[in-house]
Amino acid sequence: MADDTKKQLFVYEHDAGRLELLIRIVYWILIGIVMWVYGLIACICLLVQWFHILILGRRNEGLSNFAKGYLEYYVHVMNYMYFMTDKRPDIMPVPVRVYEEELPKSS
Repeated sequence: MADDTKKQLFVYEHDAGRLELLIRIVYWILIGIVMWVYGLIACICLLVQWFHILILGRRNEGLSNFAKGYLEYYVHVMNYMYFMTDKRPDIMPVPVRVYEEELPKSS
């Protein structure tokens, strides 16, 4: 992935639209439904994964990827859900990657 396609999440934006605030209510409902269904299936996958690890001593890649997809979707919509931006995310999950970067410790 090229550096120009990466963006920092949860960046302060000064301007906000009043109309977008009303549209956001409908989006919350739709995203909430998707998150609930996706989360329920992800929870079942985690439970199956637990038994898979207990019995076989290793992880199942498909179950792990499904749970990872749920977490990536959650992070992807979080900045819109918490009023950080007016840019609407897709309602249905789209492939995204979430990275963690450790910053140098300040003295």
